[in-house]
Formats: sequence, C-alpha cells, structure tokens
Amino acid sequence: MLTIIGVGPGNPRYLTADAVTKIGRAKHIFGFGRVAQSLYPLNKNIIPINRVDEILKYIDKGKDAVLLASGDPNFYGIVEYIKSKDIEIKEVLPGLTSFQYLMGKLKKSWHNASFLSLHGRDGDLSKVRENRLNIILTDKEHNPNYISKELYRLGVVGKIYVGFNLSYIDEVILTKDIGDDIEDISSLAVVVIEHEMD
Repeated sequence: MLTIIGVGPGNPRYLTADAVTKIGRAKHIFGFGRVAQSLYPLNKNIIPINRVDEILKYIDKGKDAVLLASGDPNFYGIVEYIKSKDIEIKEVLPGLTSFQYLMGKLKKSWHNASFLSLHGRDGDLSKVRENRLNIILTDKEHNPNYISKELYRLGVVGKIYVGFNLSYIDEVILTKDIGDDIEDISSLAVVVIEHEMD
C-alpha cells in the first residue's frame, strides 16, 4: 500500500506534524530529486527516484511504501497519475503548495485566483486575459521569461511576480512588468500575474 506525503515547497520547516512523524517512521520511503535531498535528515532511508515505477516492486510485495511529493499531491500533483496506474493509495497527506507560500510572501489574497499548470502540461495562456489574478506553475520550457513574453504578445498588461526556489536558502522573489526579461534562475518557479483588466 502506498502513502503519498505532500512535503510543501521543500524546506522541512513547512511540513505538517503528521508528515514529519510518518516520514520519520517509514521503512520504504522514496522521493524525487530535491525533495529527497532536503528531507534526508528526517529519514536516512529515503531513496531518490526519477520515476514512479521504481517503487512498484515494493508495493507488489505487499510492503507499505511512502512517496514524498512536492507541494500538495492533490493539486496538479501525482495522485491522479498514481491512480491511473491502478496503484492502491492507502493515504494522502496534503502539503502547503508553493503558490500558497508565495502568496504569503507577497501578502496577497488568492481566493479569486485562476490557476494554470504548465508544469509538464500544455496550457492556454490566453485564458489569463479572463481573470485579474492568475497563478501559474512552470517548468523548464514554460519558464517565467517565456510566460512574460507570451503574455505581452497576447496584449496582457500588468505585473508578474516570480518565486524561484521557494522556501530554500537560495529563494528569489521578483516583481516585474509583463513583457520584461526575467532571468532563468531555476526550474523551480511559480508565477503570479496581476492583469490590469479594463
């Protein structure tokens, strides 16, 4: 059986108490990239993985396994993918999302925001024109600079806020005008758009 633990933006300080306990007790525990590295102090047994199928042998043998996932695994996360592979999920522990963390840093409410994930997905950036506040998850191809330039091309006017490496020691938060050049600091980025609608 598989337990999926959302680890928030990455820094262990933002884990829930329940997540800390379950991570500490796990015998078969896996995490992707930076997540595995940052949480290694909580459990020396964390095995870094690149693909979900690397944990299947543990699940098939009837062992309980824990998968660490960034952010909240129910929000554009890994839960639906795991279900599509017919893997039984015992429990999902949600985590703080990177966008929640960023909105806190910006001191901005997000209850009227529209969400778009370009993280490993194709999305229609023109939808940003329909809402005053938009939160966008990025990836290497659809990075903040690409988003800034594409929105400018689409005639969107306003501010773009970018959070890189959120919660880590090398965190950077920028405020720019839509259309400005944005340095590609990291592939770990979240973008907030404040569209100046008529």
